[in-house]
Amino acid sequence: MKHRTIHIVIVIVMLSNIVFGQVVIIDPGHGGMDSGAVGNHQQKLEKDIVLAIAKAMIEQNRMDETSGLEMYLTRYTDTLIALKDRTRLAKALKPILFLSLHCNHASNKNAIGVEVYAYSKSGRFKADAVYWGYVLEKQLTQFKNFESRGVKFENFHVLRNLVNDTPSVLLELGFLSNPDDETYLSSKKGIHQIALKINQTIKSNLRK
Repeated sequence: MKHRTIHIVIVIVMLSNIVFGQVVIIDPGHGGMDSGAVGNHQQKLEKDIVLAIAKAMIEQNRMDETSGLEMYLTRYTDTLIALKDRTRLAKALKPILFLSLHCNHASNKNAIGVEVYAYSKSGRFKADAVYWGYVLEKQLTQFKNFESRGVKFENFHVLRNLVNDTPSVLLELGFLSNPDDETYLSSKKGIHQIALKINQTIKSNLRK
C-alpha cells in the first residue's frame, strides 16, 4: 500500500499542473527489491542504469528550450512501482509515447545489441508503437555502431495494457552480461549519450 500511495500522490501533483507541451512518459524498469539484470563484470544493476538514463533525459529536456515536450517518469527514486500503477499514469496523462527502459542479459557474454518491443496483438495504437519502435531502433543502432536485434513483439504488461491508450514501447538498451556493454551503459558518458540520442529521436520524429 505504501508504494501505491506514493504513486497516487505523484499522479495528483502532476495532474494539478497545466501541461503546455506534448507528454512523454519514461518508465525506468524494475526498482527497489527488484534489481533487474546484474552485470557479469562490475555487478552494475539494471534498475540503477535505466533510472540514471531516465533522469538524464528529464534534465536534458528541461534545458532544451525548443523541446516542446513534457517528460515524466514512472519512478524518480529506487522504488518498486507495480506494473498496473506504471500504466495507470499513462492512462491519466495520455502521452504521445510511453517508453519503458531496460537492459538485457544473456548466458552468452558475447551477446550485444539493442532490442525494441511492441505489443504482439492488435490495438488502437499498435501501428504508432511499431513506428516508434523502428525509429528508436534505427537511431540507436546507428549511434555508436550498436548491433540491431530488431523490433520484436511481446505480451509484456506495459505494452498490452496501453495498446488502446497510447503508443507503448519497451527498449532493451544493451547486455549487462557483456563487459563492454556493461561498462558503457553504466558510465557517465554512456548515460548522457544514450539519453541525448533518445531525446533527439523522439523530438525529430514527432507526428504533427
